[in-house]
Formats: sequence, C-alpha cells, structure tokens
Amino acid sequence: MRSRASFRGHPIHPILVTFPIAFLAGGLVADVAGWLWNLPDMPVLGWYLVAAGLVMGVVAAVPGLIDAVYTVPPNSSGKKRVIRHALAALGALVLFGIAWVLRGGPGVQPEPVLLVLEAGGAVLLAMTGWMGGVLAFRNQIGVDHRYADAGKWKELRLPAADGPVAVAHEKNGLKPDQMKLLVIGDERIVLARTEDGWCAFSDHCTHRGGSLAGGVMAKGVVVCPWHGSHFDARTGEVTAGPAKEPIRTFPVTVEGGKVRVDPRGK
Repeated sequence: MRSRASFRGHPIHPILVTFPIAFLAGGLVADVAGWLWNLPDMPVLGWYLVAAGLVMGVVAAVPGLIDAVYTVPPNSSGKKRVIRHALAALGALVLFGIAWVLRGGPGVQPEPVLLVLEAGGAVLLAMTGWMGGVLAFRNQIGVDHRYADAGKWKELRLPAADGPVAVAHEKNGLKPDQMKLLVIGDERIVLARTEDGWCAFSDHCTHRGGSLAGGVMAKGVVVCPWHGSHFDARTGEVTAGPAKEPIRTFPVTVEGGKVRVDPRGK
C-alpha cells in the first residue's frame, strides 16, 4: 500500500498555495490603493488580508515540506528546484511579515518603505508560483499517476536487507506494463511486470534524476516522465535519449508464488 508520504505527492498543496498568494497580493493592492488615493478603508483591508496570507502561508508550507522531503526524488534537478521554491516562499513570508508587524495595526497607512517590502514579497511570490508550476507540470509532483489497465500508483517500504526480499505475490501482484516503487532501506527500486515476466530497476533516471516509477512502461521499455528517456526494463540499457547512461537493474526471483527482489543489485 502507498504510505502517507509517497512519490505521488500531496494534491492538496497546489490548492492551499492559492490562498496565501491571493491574500498577500490582495493586501499589497489594497495598501497601494489606500496610499495613492488616500482611501481610509484600504489600509484596514490590506492589514487583514496580509494577516490571512501569512497564516495560510504557514498552513500551505506543511504539505509542501512533506513533498520536499519525501516526494521529490533525491539527487535530481527537481530537488534543486524545490529548494529554491521553498527559499523564495520563505522570503516572501518574511518580507510581508516584517511590513505587517512594523505598520502597527489595522487602519494604519503603511509608509512607502513598508510598501517596498510588500512589493519585494510579491516578486518572490511570483517566482514561487512559477517554480511551483514547473514542479507540478514538468516534474509531475502531485500528479495522480495511472498505469495500464487503470492500475494505480503503488509503493512499498521495507527495511534494509542483505538478500532477496519478498515484495509481491505472483498471482495478485502487478499486471503486464504496471510498476510499483519499492523503498528498501535507502534504495529506491522499481518492480515491474512485462509480457515476459518480472524485472526490477533503479528508480533514478540517469539524465536528471526523475522517478521512473512515475513514468510509463510498454513492451518492456520504461519512459521517464520528465524528459522522455527510454530504458530497457530488463537490461537497463538506454533505448532513446536524452539519457546516455544505463540504469541499474536488480535480480528478481519467484519462489512459492512470492516475487523477491535482491536490493544488492547485479
């Protein structure tokens, strides 16, 4: 079964981030409008909008942090991107937070320097939104992956082992062209079933580190979801770039109906 923190990601995170973006950007607009046209109600609205944005920013950060730690594949271009995304989001909250504290309370028209701080936070918000979109659409963080015959994402976490480990049952396991992610200790391995039988290979694409378990497999070939590299699921050899290095493969045996994978590799 899939654990709570899996490589599928949290679909709630992209929903939650819309609230701090809307509240903080709306607060800036209200504060600028109040300053330009001397509208007494605008600073009140701006103060409460920024307060709501700061609170929702912290709330949205919780599933975002879980995705950053557990969902984005390590040693990948996506991992670097998610770190920049988190730093930009933190910077935006800090700038808006400083401006909110220094203004003193609702109804107080912020000084120009505080508007500059809010504007800087809005720029970081825009950067955060752009990088979040790249993570969702290019790196497919939070995507509900489906396989052949409506197969759904599966994940199994097991302790480290020095020999073959039972990871599935031959009869009620995967169907042809379906995969599932095995996390055995620190090793991420994809168990797959082809028309010719079972195989296992590294979850790490040798191009940019994408998670192959989230890709597509057909006719014994697995396709990385990030940039489309093709690998032979049995041998690990590259059948189509941009990847140039093969992926690591792992021995698979079937004993007594149980499918076993040796995490030590070949």
